[in-house]
Amino acid sequence: MPLRANVYVDGFNLYYGCLKGTKYKWLNFSKLCQLLLPTNTIGNIRYFTAPVVPRASDPQQGQRQQTYLRALKTIPNLSIIEGHFSVKNVWMMKADGSGTVRVIKPIFPR
Repeated sequence: MPLRANVYVDGFNLYYGCLKGTKYKWLNFSKLCQLLLPTNTIGNIRYFTAPVVPRASDPQQGQRQQTYLRALKTIPNLSIIEGHFSVKNVWMMKADGSGTVRVIKPIFPR
C-alpha cells in the first residue's frame, strides 16, 4: 500500500528561491507532486501565499497573481491559504561597500 503524502508549499520562498527570473511560473502542483513523489498517494496540497502589492514599475503584478490563483483553484485537492505580507523601506550597504541604497525589505513575524 503506497504512503499518503500531504504537501505544503510556501509560495514566497518558491517564487523568490526558484522561479523568479525564469520562464517557469505556472506550476501545476498536482503534477509536480506526482513527479517528485511517484510512489506516494498525494493527499492535500496546501499553498500558502499573500496578495502582492503591485509596484509602480509592475502595476500588473497583482492581476497576474490573481489569475494564477484562479488556475490553482481548479486543482481538486489543493487549497490556498492567504496570509499577509509586510514590507518596510530601509537603507542598506551596497555589496561593493560604495555607499547605501534604499531597499524594500520584507518583515517576517516573530
